[in-house]
Amino acid sequence: MVVDMAKTTASGRRARTGPGVDSEASVTQGTAASESGAGESGEPATGTRWLNEDELAAWWANSAIMIRLPAALDARMQRETPLTFFEYMVLSVLSEQPERTLRMSDLATRTSASLSRLSHVVGRLEKRGLLERARVPGAGRRTVATLTEAGYQEVVAAAPGHVAAVREYLVDVLEPHELATLRRIGTAVNAAINRRRSDVDPEEAP
Repeated sequence: MVVDMAKTTASGRRARTGPGVDSEASVTQGTAASESGAGESGEPATGTRWLNEDELAAWWANSAIMIRLPAALDARMQRETPLTFFEYMVLSVLSEQPERTLRMSDLATRTSASLSRLSHVVGRLEKRGLLERARVPGAGRRTVATLTEAGYQEVVAAAPGHVAAVREYLVDVLEPHELATLRRIGTAVNAAINRRRSDVDPEEAP
């Protein structure tokens, strides 16, 4: 059943909701209607594909993974190590590469980060002696990052706790077939995001 979207006032506040929609979802849907070009009467813009009940439930459940899981991993990482979750990801990816070296653009892809965010974090790690950057000779502005021995030892020390957290919060609470489905979902979503990045900013695309 398609959810009857919330009518909004000119300020975007919820005025009415349809059946089966919780208050948080209603506010979100109503705000979306306002921001997508709803008229002064508050009617949703024509052609918007609003979420049905099953789609909305799936979206809110996935939002918990997107928001709460990284926050939980980050909090645990910082309690147990000098690293943030994202810093660990950067160092971990480099530790798996030949000569512990990778181009910055490829490192951004592997860590699902923008080049600007990655450059900021890499600069911080470089100051701490955990990695080094170098320009690659030739055309273009190609830069590689290389994990130092100190950085490698940091990853080795942090890895057991990180793996334990990943198992506790995700892997061990799912069945094998659910993990396979989650992998397919993650691959599909990542591909869709990469296509969008390529359309908006070719230099940010993998």
